[in-house]
Amino acid sequence: MKRPVTRRLLAALATTAAVAAIGVALQAPQASAATGGVTGFATQNGGTTGGAGGATVQASTGTAIHTALCTRASTSTPIIIQVSGTINHGNTTKVSGSSCNTAADVIELKGISNVTIIGVGGGAIFDQLGIHIRDSSNIIIQNVTVRNVKKSGSPLSNGGDAIGMESTVRNVWVDHVNLEASGGEAQGFDGLFDMKNDVQYVTLSYSTLSNSGRGGLIGSSETDTGNSFITFHHNLYQNIDSRTPLLRGGIAHIYNNSYVSLNESGINSRAGARAKVDNNYFKNSKDVLGTFYTSEAGYWQVSGNIFDNVTWSSPGTDTNPAGPNVQSNTTVSIPYSYTLDAASCVPSVVAATAGANKGLQVSNGSCTPVSPSAGPSSPAPSASPSRSTAPSPSASSVPSPQPSSSPSGTNLSLASDAGADGSSKASGTSYGNVKDGNLSTFWSPSGVTGDISVKWSSAKSVSRIVIREASGSTGAIGSWQVLNGATGAVLKSGSGAGTITFTATSTTKVTFRITSSSAAPKVAEFETYAS
Repeated sequence: MKRPVTRRLLAALATTAAVAAIGVALQAPQASAATGGVTGFATQNGGTTGGAGGATVQASTGTAIHTALCTRASTSTPIIIQVSGTINHGNTTKVSGSSCNTAADVIELKGISNVTIIGVGGGAIFDQLGIHIRDSSNIIIQNVTVRNVKKSGSPLSNGGDAIGMESTVRNVWVDHVNLEASGGEAQGFDGLFDMKNDVQYVTLSYSTLSNSGRGGLIGSSETDTGNSFITFHHNLYQNIDSRTPLLRGGIAHIYNNSYVSLNESGINSRAGARAKVDNNYFKNSKDVLGTFYTSEAGYWQVSGNIFDNVTWSSPGTDTNPAGPNVQSNTTVSIPYSYTLDAASCVPSVVAATAGANKGLQVSNGSCTPVSPSAGPSSPAPSASPSRSTAPSPSASSVPSPQPSSSPSGTNLSLASDAGADGSSKASGTSYGNVKDGNLSTFWSPSGVTGDISVKWSSAKSVSRIVIREASGSTGAIGSWQVLNGATGAVLKSGSGAGTITFTATSTTKVTFRITSSSAAPKVAEFETYAS
């Protein structure tokens, strides 16, 4: 449903412009990439490191950003691009190369991986120019401002989205950014942070989203429900009409965000979506949580939120607000550890930390801003800290498996000389699916037991593997053995999927042998690591 922007949103723009001008004068001198600080769902599925370990280059134009991408050795060669100045249509042209696929009207991250874009110096502003991520993985965007991106009027960029992701995107961390518009659809703007057509494992943290008709969506229609595992924490949503976010299908974890002046609706969970909503602060807003503008219900689990001067609509055919008596109607298991700030301090700690040019400060779990290098401290008892555990086998809609920590190092299964084979494969599955980096594809044996192997043309030292089950099959794998596939020696025995460690072994083949299962096992990824 297309909805006009409210008068209240437009009336706030003059004040916002004055505040922004002051903010420029107070910008921090320089920031450096803090890849070790990744949080939320972006820590899963192998983790998000961006361009860590790659070359660092500087760019002050969009063309220079594209050139840095296009002159890499390959589409996956790690790179950190430090950006300063104003990036706009006048200095952003298409650049061609074997390691890129760019366009003139947008910062295009298409068909690539292992990239960090970080603002440095006096700040990096993408003015009327959006950032588009498509068919890509392992991306970090940090310490930048993206403003006034239009889908109608002039100039046009990125379909009107400040940051947009679509079509098989995995592991993106967007952190300490400002996403801004100057109105709603009638003024030519669309979403500030949109995801559609198979986007998974994304975290938006310590960022500001302001002065827009639409904060962002997860899923472009009621049938686009394959987008999932998105975390939003310590963000400021201010003067937004709706979609903070709109969630169609999938899982979202929404905690410690500050919401001010949500004019029409807020977190809109629909089409079977499930949102875990913890310790947020909602102020001077309307219908901040529920299912809106559709009869296709969504669900939520709530705890510790504060509703300050929030009004609620009456339920109707296409309106199902969660309040005024806000209660949970589902449960959502979170596979990673996190610490909650008390909701009462969220407005102050978010104001001190969220956005670009704040020195990449974060909360220490006790409502106190600290620099990233300071690390977390023990949370205050009042903050209701939560350290989640792995979901039970019944929580089939949560990603699987759930290793106790994200793997570090290089996944040897993705090496150029890596291959895969096995004892048998069920119809429609493939051995190679366990090493394609895609959790939506998998291998199954023809029965309930069988072997799956990763192999190389030359020997590798392996001491750790990660077995990731496909969605809907969590907990199916029972007992197993890990074998040195070259000699048949048993390296480890146990039960259940996840992270498995053993004595470092030099071999050309590692085999995961499933000896029992409660249902047809589905192995989505078989990751191998040296340590």
